[in-house]
Amino acid sequence: MQSHEIRQRFLTFFEKRGHTIIPSASLIPENDPSVLFNTAGMQPLVPYLLGASHPSGATRLANSQKCVRTVDIDEIGDNTHATFFEMLGNWSFGDPPSSDGKGRAGYFKEEAIEWSFKLLTDKEEGFGLDPKRLYVTVFEGDDNAPRDEEAFNIWKKYIPENRIYFMSAKSNWWSPGDNGPCGPDSEMFYDVTEKGLGDMTKEEYLKADDEQKVVEIWNDVFMEYEKKDGKVIGKLAKKNVDTGSGLERVTMVVQGKNNIYETDLLQPIVHKVESQKSIKSDDGRAERIIADHVRTSVFMIADGVIPSNTDRGYILRRLLRRAVRLSHSLGMESGLETLVGAVVQIYKDAYPNLITDVVRIREEIKKEEEKFRLTLERGMKEFEKTTSVIVQPDALNIHFTVLPPTVVTNLYQTYGFPIEMTRELAMEKGLSFDEKAVEEEMKKHQEISRVGSEQKFKGGLADTSEISTRYHTATHLLQKALQVVLGEQVHQKGSNITAERMRFDFSYGEKMTDEQKKKVEDLVNEKIQEALPVKYEDLPIEEARKTGAMGLFGDKYGDIVRVYTIGEGNKKWSTELCGGPHVQNTSELGHFRIVKEEAVSAGVRRIKAVLD
Repeated sequence: MQSHEIRQRFLTFFEKRGHTIIPSASLIPENDPSVLFNTAGMQPLVPYLLGASHPSGATRLANSQKCVRTVDIDEIGDNTHATFFEMLGNWSFGDPPSSDGKGRAGYFKEEAIEWSFKLLTDKEEGFGLDPKRLYVTVFEGDDNAPRDEEAFNIWKKYIPENRIYFMSAKSNWWSPGDNGPCGPDSEMFYDVTEKGLGDMTKEEYLKADDEQKVVEIWNDVFMEYEKKDGKVIGKLAKKNVDTGSGLERVTMVVQGKNNIYETDLLQPIVHKVESQKSIKSDDGRAERIIADHVRTSVFMIADGVIPSNTDRGYILRRLLRRAVRLSHSLGMESGLETLVGAVVQIYKDAYPNLITDVVRIREEIKKEEEKFRLTLERGMKEFEKTTSVIVQPDALNIHFTVLPPTVVTNLYQTYGFPIEMTRELAMEKGLSFDEKAVEEEMKKHQEISRVGSEQKFKGGLADTSEISTRYHTATHLLQKALQVVLGEQVHQKGSNITAERMRFDFSYGEKMTDEQKKKVEDLVNEKIQEALPVKYEDLPIEEARKTGAMGLFGDKYGDIVRVYTIGEGNKKWSTELCGGPHVQNTSELGHFRIVKEEAVSAGVRRIKAVLD
């Protein structure tokens, strides 16, 4: 059975049982600043689990939700972990009692467990899995709630009780935090060994779980309690059911595999990697990681994420740069963008937007790879050179295994190596580094750069690298665009530039509207697209004043000042006094994007922006 059929069987099964099928939400959470990505099927539905009415009016829903998790990133490449996955889920939001006259609950533990078992094992409606390979865990009870005998007794109808294990709250209790609905859950595991494990004691089962001989494939959460300030205070007036079943893992067991990378959801991408490599890896893990990271990147970019040094963009950059580094180690001749087609081919029916967006997705991946490959080889040589000295024994034949923090920060600032990548490279050589010391070193470097820049010029520029130079030039475009959109009264009040972003303070008494921000963005990008030349001339200060050049004339300039002009003739855009470094043409800047606009003080606003 192919993955697309598994996904559809799940949805059809629950649609027949009164569930409204809803589409997957974006990977980017809506109105939830606590996380960068949706990490579970229930996450976009939390308001309805908390009591709000769903727009459809339905009390039963089902879907396949796109998710991204990086908490287990070190496990990627094993048999069961992936950064992107689809979560099949079915929910009941306080579904009312049934009208069968027996007073039976309309939708709670009885139905959830019955349907889970039927879908997993039924050969006509479900996936036809062997019930003899199924194991179940239920909540063992604690001070918050009693042992879940009800779930245990329901499960006994379907599988032998010696394959049902009572577990602690650590694994079998769901809670959103210290407050809100919560409750016990019941997890289903499947035996993926060739011969089958048969009946096991709890200790044997735990060992098999640790060795990935049994794999979790479904989780039914029964939200019947309410928590306040970390303690359960009673039962909910309306009980909810929240279930989740990972499509990758279900596909794995249905297709008779012992790992997700041999399923039709990932194998075509892995094969594409293998066809392009020239160096054989020891265990195939690098190929798996590349396949996983490219698949995740495709979905991230399709949902509007682009590589950057902050938030979601940093996660995307981290995944792509890790994949580039591994592809380099495998001697892959073609770029990562050549793998995009394999991803789209797998998901084109379920997510047709990937087809319409494929060109942009390829371009973003190619651009990021090219940017990183420029320094990757030099950075790797620097890492090898540094570590080869460190791992040499000293006169007392003692091997040093701690990487100096300066090495880590230098690889980040000079070669664009994410800290996580250096950590991974260090681990491969049996090395480590002090995370806190690296953080302090980064802060120290930033402070030195800040002080140095203040001594050099007034632009708030943290360094004179290529990216900081681009940001500095962009502030000229931004100031003029603000004057065009908001009025000539707008003037720069300060700026701060790092290799990650630009911060620009300006005089204005009101919060900018979304429309105004969009107009400013569009104007800046328009001038970038026009490929305007950037030139300067040194003039006596009085002559510079007469040109109309913008500048902080209250400052103590010398007799001769430098005046930068962007554009020429009828395409002249701005003229400013400035002592900082600039690009030669606006086409070098990239795409300008406002990240945030906020108040700094009375009459002063601040824009934070990035160049993608």
